[in-house]
Amino acid sequence: MAGGPPFDLQVTHEGLDALVRAIRAEEDGKALRKDLAKNMRDALRPGAAAAKSSIMAMGSAGTGTGPGLRSSIAKKIRPEVKLGGRWSGARVKAFKTPGLRGFANAAKRTNRRSGGWRTLSYGKEPWRTQHGKQNWFDESFTNDADQYRQAVHEAMETMAARIASRAE
Repeated sequence: MAGGPPFDLQVTHEGLDALVRAIRAEEDGKALRKDLAKNMRDALRPGAAAAKSSIMAMGSAGTGTGPGLRSSIAKKIRPEVKLGGRWSGARVKAFKTPGLRGFANAAKRTNRRSGGWRTLSYGKEPWRTQHGKQNWFDESFTNDADQYRQAVHEAMETMAARIASRAE
């Protein structure tokens, strides 16, 4: 799972696939797909904001001069929507952070339950193990998962109603 832990909504793929097929059949299908994707992303924005807030609340003991770990991870958390293809759905994802001091999997490493990550002290020996705020990403969604799922369903229902009203 590249880029960190995604939050998957498990919206019924059959319903989403049927909606995407109906959109393609419309004359302005491209604009309708854009609207649907935008509305689904907007439905997930509060979840992405909660995840960003959670990582920013992680403690920091460093005074390094490089880019900040927490802010770099927070910048890479975004809602993602794909309509059609191999995977259809909506999720919030923490993307990789390649420019962060060679720590591309920062979101994944700070979220995991055990182990942490190994780093050099100020770029020199000895190696030490650092631990992040465990489950910061996962816990951002546990209480509100149903709310986000419902918001995505509403965006799908709104688009289906919009297409159905044209057929009448």
